[in-house]
Amino acid sequence: MILTQKFQTKYDTAPFSQIKNEDFLPAFQEGIALAKTEIDAIVKNPAAPTFENTIEAMAFSGDILDRISSIFFNLNSAETNDELQKIAQDVSPLLSEFSNDIRLNTDLFAKVKAVYEQKDQLNLSPEQTTLLDKKYKSFSRNGANLSEDKKLQLREIDKELSKLSLQFGENVLSETNAFQMHLTDEKDLSGLPEGTIEAARALAKSQNQDGWIFTLDHPSYIPFLTYADNRVLRKKMAIAFGAKCFQNNEYDNQAIVLKIAKLRFDRANLLGYATHAHFVLEERMAQTPEKVTSFLQDLMAKAKPAAEREFKQLTQFAKELDGIEQLEKWDGAYYSEKLKQQLFNLDDEKLKPYFQLEKVLAGAFTIAQKLYGLTFTEIFDIDKYHDEVTTYEVKDENGNLVSIFYADFFPRKGKRNGAWMTSFKSQYIKDGVNERPHISNVCNFTKPTETKPSLLTFNEVTTLFHEFGHGLHGMLANTTYPSLSGTSVYWDFVELPSQIMENWCYEAEALALFATHYETGEMIPMDLVEKIKESASFQEGMATMRQLSFGLLDMGWHGQDPSGITDLKAFETQQFAATQLYPDVKENAMSTAFSHIFQGGYSSGYYSYKWAEVLDADAFDYFKEKGVFNKEVATKFKDNVLSKGGTEAPMVLYKRFRGQEPKPEALLKRAGLV
Repeated sequence: MILTQKFQTKYDTAPFSQIKNEDFLPAFQEGIALAKTEIDAIVKNPAAPTFENTIEAMAFSGDILDRISSIFFNLNSAETNDELQKIAQDVSPLLSEFSNDIRLNTDLFAKVKAVYEQKDQLNLSPEQTTLLDKKYKSFSRNGANLSEDKKLQLREIDKELSKLSLQFGENVLSETNAFQMHLTDEKDLSGLPEGTIEAARALAKSQNQDGWIFTLDHPSYIPFLTYADNRVLRKKMAIAFGAKCFQNNEYDNQAIVLKIAKLRFDRANLLGYATHAHFVLEERMAQTPEKVTSFLQDLMAKAKPAAEREFKQLTQFAKELDGIEQLEKWDGAYYSEKLKQQLFNLDDEKLKPYFQLEKVLAGAFTIAQKLYGLTFTEIFDIDKYHDEVTTYEVKDENGNLVSIFYADFFPRKGKRNGAWMTSFKSQYIKDGVNERPHISNVCNFTKPTETKPSLLTFNEVTTLFHEFGHGLHGMLANTTYPSLSGTSVYWDFVELPSQIMENWCYEAEALALFATHYETGEMIPMDLVEKIKESASFQEGMATMRQLSFGLLDMGWHGQDPSGITDLKAFETQQFAATQLYPDVKENAMSTAFSHIFQGGYSSGYYSYKWAEVLDADAFDYFKEKGVFNKEVATKFKDNVLSKGGTEAPMVLYKRFRGQEPKPEALLKRAGLV
């Protein structure tokens, strides 16, 4: 079976064209059986437990299963279909059961505990100490110290949670795909960019329809809300977007959200934690819900006056321009864009010709070369899972392979919304061989049309750089154990490498490398660069309030006993009270499609985005002090942050790079909040 054997491919890359959907279930079953055999061998080893025969042996066990999982779940996000979704429903409980078999294996835990209790005498490296701590906690935090009946309870909760979060995600995807707005009257397109109209026309054509079709996918939805002059249609789109899985139909997620929150709370209680947030945050830089809440409240106190000023200015502007008496959510992006154009004479549509996708990507590659000595060469002799994916060989200054890089940039039916970085193979060192990682960036940018290449909005440029930053964290990984490699770090540290990359998008020296007009080849005018920089803090107060509202909603669901919550909408309204600027929309709810916290791994962790902004602003300040392409600072960042993965505590790594703890001043200054 191809998935469970060593791949006979260049660089051990995934042989996508040879994998059939029906291969997955038997491969998972075989992978689980192989991993169980490896665990049994550790348990039955008659020798006294040591770091090598127990902890290290576990760290390298299950590699075939890990590989199958990463290939399968990446396809289920980027290239799914009904069959794969059905397999995911069958496989998730098997995986959940298997990980519980390990975590609740008393004989295995006894061996881990024996090593853990003598750790002070073992003379371990920092990475080995971290691995030992994590292995011990993976048991203690998952019920190894529980009585048998409670272990059983935990298994049931975990099985149910894995099914519910899959169901949640499938419902969001179904609702996103279910809505289309079909327009046949050309005057309804007033205000929309040519590229957006062309894409909507192409979609209609592909469905044998006349006119134009708009959807809730970001490349269609965001330009519509930002530019469409027709307020009634903006309202229709915005309400449809906000009503995802909140329509009392077969895809409704209200009951699922309440159930997930309650099960997470029960699970935390079972393990001796006050709430799910207490459980999660023990393994984060922030450490406690109190610390997170006070961090969010503190930022809110600084951002709220600015947000209220900005909202008042926007309201006034919309009233003067179009006689709008009450600014609604579907007006926000539209009037913000108009106000931004008036204040800075900066129109995203004027900028787009300077941001051709291929050139922006080449720019990101050049910046990685200047900072970290990497070269990216497109290769055509490895398999890919879709024709639109491009593949690259990444090498260092000495010509050694650093990574394989997959780039997948356009929306399609089987791909979820948004942008993310992932890996098809982790980096690790075993038997003296440094296995290099296979990293992927997945985004949803506007496709090229018959007349135009893919041209990015500035926001999409920063998205590309953001995901590429995560990509570099994966590519430059240089650790011994796969579970500590690359982005396997605390969740409130993982956004530092991605968010710091966004800073180069605002620097003239960096823009000079890639921002050239797709038709004329002329450099982006410097006055536009200045305006991009000036406008970077435009409405930053409102943007901060929006992020804080999501963080507070997350803590609301997870930082208390949710048993008393029966009305999801009423609960949300209460959570949003302190951050609310726009009037509420009764047909809409946030939680029912809040995939970050109910399907992704961000529960009790949404605050991480803001937390990491403090880190990234402080870190980039250091670059600016020495020069944005300063090799010495870049090498320090690579050696102490990017290559180290989760081998040591994040604050230790950060201070080693920066020489001090991060201070929020740089962020407040950058955001124009002080």
